[in-house]
Amino acid sequence: MKEQTLHIALTYYPYEELSEADRRLVDTAREATYRSYAPYSRFSVGAAARLADGTVVSGSNQENAASPSSICAERTTLFYANSQYPGQAVDTLAIAARNERGEFLDNPISPCGACRQVMIEVERRFARPMRILLYGQQGTCEVKSARDLLPLSFDDSAMK
Repeated sequence: MKEQTLHIALTYYPYEELSEADRRLVDTAREATYRSYAPYSRFSVGAAARLADGTVVSGSNQENAASPSSICAERTTLFYANSQYPGQAVDTLAIAARNERGEFLDNPISPCGACRQVMIEVERRFARPMRILLYGQQGTCEVKSARDLLPLSFDDSAMK
């Protein structure tokens, strides 16, 4: 038997300690929550991506009565970034969420498995890690790479 231990480095910052660029990106993700269409879950998520050239794009979750047809804010944002700026890697992705009372969450939320898998593919596509900022009113969690969120991930190397 062989046992392996995985370690994930997470850094938490009070909002005020984020760099100005990161605060702007988090603010853009927070603003995107107001464009969410979430009549079923009443859980509004926004994401903002800063591309390698400094361009910022954002997106929000969009729900559908046929639940599998819904899409998360992270995938909306990453797919838009990749379709409109195909040559630009995503440097940093910020994510924020509001609850059914319209309040931003105290603690950061973590992306779903499907979003994590898409993030892994974006990293693979550009052969570089993507920083992730998970916003919460009591602190923003920084993750250095999507691989830290999905350490035993599936990618194209498994198909070769």
